[in-house]
Amino acid sequence: MKSGTTKSVIDVNWFTVAPGVWGLREGYVNVYLIHNAVEKKWVLVDAGLKRSAMKIKELAEYLFWPDSKPAAIILTHGHFDHVGAAKELANDWDVPVFAQLMEVPYLSGLSPYPPADPWAGGGLLSAVSSVFPTGPVNINEHLQILPDDGSLPFLPDWKFIHTPGHSPGHISLWRRRDRVLLAGDAFVTTRQESIWSVLRQSRKLTGPPRYFTYDWAAAEKSVKTLAALEPEIVATGHGMPMRGEEMRKMLHNLADNFKELAVPLRGRYTREPGVAGTEGVTYIPKPVNKITPIVAVAAGAAVLGFTAWMVYKSRKNNIES
Repeated sequence: MKSGTTKSVIDVNWFTVAPGVWGLREGYVNVYLIHNAVEKKWVLVDAGLKRSAMKIKELAEYLFWPDSKPAAIILTHGHFDHVGAAKELANDWDVPVFAQLMEVPYLSGLSPYPPADPWAGGGLLSAVSSVFPTGPVNINEHLQILPDDGSLPFLPDWKFIHTPGHSPGHISLWRRRDRVLLAGDAFVTTRQESIWSVLRQSRKLTGPPRYFTYDWAAAEKSVKTLAALEPEIVATGHGMPMRGEEMRKMLHNLADNFKELAVPLRGRYTREPGVAGTEGVTYIPKPVNKITPIVAVAAGAAVLGFTAWMVYKSRKNNIES
C-alpha cells in the first residue's frame, strides 16, 4: 500500500470483501478490485458511473502502488452504472475490457438494452427509471470476449458463471476455495428500487434490480444456480457484502420463492420477456402504460435531486475523513 495516498480514498466508501478482494461504493453502485498475489497483478470488476474513474484510480494506487495499473477490466454486465468509467479507464490504462459474448452488442455500439421498466414497482428508483440511459456504449477498441470455459483472464483461482436475466450476458464471479461470490446484479443486498434503502445501504438480500431486469425466468434460474454454490461471502453490484449461514438462508429463500419475492406483479416483462441474441435486442413487449412527458420531466428532476444528494454525501464523507 502507498502511505502517501490522500484521505479521500480512506473513508467509508471502500471495504474489504475477502482476502485479496476489495470493494468501492461510488454513489449507489459497487466496483471490485481482485488481486492475484502470485503473479502480482490485479483486475477491476465493473467500472461504476462516469464520474468514478478518479476514485477507482486513487484506491488502486493506495492498494497496489507501484503496480496500480490493472491487467484488465472485467464487466459483470454493461448497464450504465457498471460501465460508466470503463472507456476512460481502458484508454488511460491501455488495458483490455472483458465481457461475456451475449453482452457484446451493448458494449460495441450495436444495440441498446431493453427499455427500463418504470412500472416494475418497489420504490422511487423504479418509478424514475425511464430516464436511465440504456446505451449502447462503444468500447470496441478494448473489448474482448471471455472464453467459453468459464476461466477468467489473470485470475486462475476464479471462474465466471453466465447468469442472464438482468442482462443477456450477465456474469457472476466465483472463487471456490473460500466460496466467495461476486454476483453483480444477479441478486443484490439492498432494495435497489428504493431510494431510502440505497441511501441507508440497508442490508436485505433481494432479486436483481427490477427496473432493468428483462427476463424473469432466466433471472430465477440464475439465482437458483448461485444459491446452489452455497457461498460463504456474497458481494453484489448494489449493497454491502453479506456472509455466513444467515445469508445462505436468505439466498435459498429467494431462490425457492423467487416469483413471490422478486418478480413484479405488473411490470413490462412480468408476463413476457424481452428477447436478445448475439446482435442485440430482437423483441420487446409492449409497456404497461405510456410515460407522459410530464412524468418524464418529474422523473428527471427526481434523478437529478438523488444524484445531487449522493454527490453531497460523498463529499461530506471525504471532508470528515
